[in-house]
Amino acid sequence: MWILRTVVICLLLGANVWAEGVPDNCTQLIFGVAPTWNSMSGELRLFERPRDGQWTTVAGPFPVLFGKNGLAWGTGVAGQNESGLRKQERDGRAPAGIFEIGQVFGYDRQLPPGGDYLYHQVTEADVWSDDPRSPNYNRHIVIDPKNPPDNYTHEKMRSGDFAYHWLVEIRHNSDPPVPGAGSAIFFHIRRGVNRPTTGCTTMAKENLVKMITWLRVKGHPCYALLPAVEYDRKWRSWNLPPPETLNRSSGAHAQP
Repeated sequence: MWILRTVVICLLLGANVWAEGVPDNCTQLIFGVAPTWNSMSGELRLFERPRDGQWTTVAGPFPVLFGKNGLAWGTGVAGQNESGLRKQERDGRAPAGIFEIGQVFGYDRQLPPGGDYLYHQVTEADVWSDDPRSPNYNRHIVIDPKNPPDNYTHEKMRSGDFAYHWLVEIRHNSDPPVPGAGSAIFFHIRRGVNRPTTGCTTMAKENLVKMITWLRVKGHPCYALLPAVEYDRKWRSWNLPPPETLNRSSGAHAQP
């Protein structure tokens, strides 16, 4: 009898550990909604909650841009078990699902005033591997810029591009990376109000800085990105903010 009881307890604990949705320890949520799977733009909000409490809006909505081909299911805290189109390298789609937030990277010596999160100042030696053949695929690595590694492609993290002045890591396909499932997914500054990305989520500089200064390690921040139809289906089971907190309008017309 005790063996059966132990098995039942383990199964119940396992169900809690592996249940999809916003993790219990996440008290800061970055939440993006796209009108459809093929939308290039949408809106984003910042939410907070006490442990076991209700979500409260902190900022937003403000307009954001996604992949030039829309969204596809990614791999993170939630979304990897969904059927449908999956995120692939160079498919021009942003990963949908729920993802942990990794480090903040930037050109400056420190975060903007008020910032208190994991931070790394990038130099010409900092790159992100985007080549599925590389053993460092979808990883931040430091190279010798005068003698870069052969045969593998990578994305420079300090190229002088204003859009990369601040990068916030979205931990898609990270634990561990699956070759070809998508890499180098970040929040960063948009290059134009109507210019989508190859998979990142971009916004106006002032909104990105606001988000960066709000992040806290103890908040275990996550990013949830869904098309509206999936949000309507999953908001309750995934512990997302309820519809009444959104007052949703079309993401294409969201205002700062």
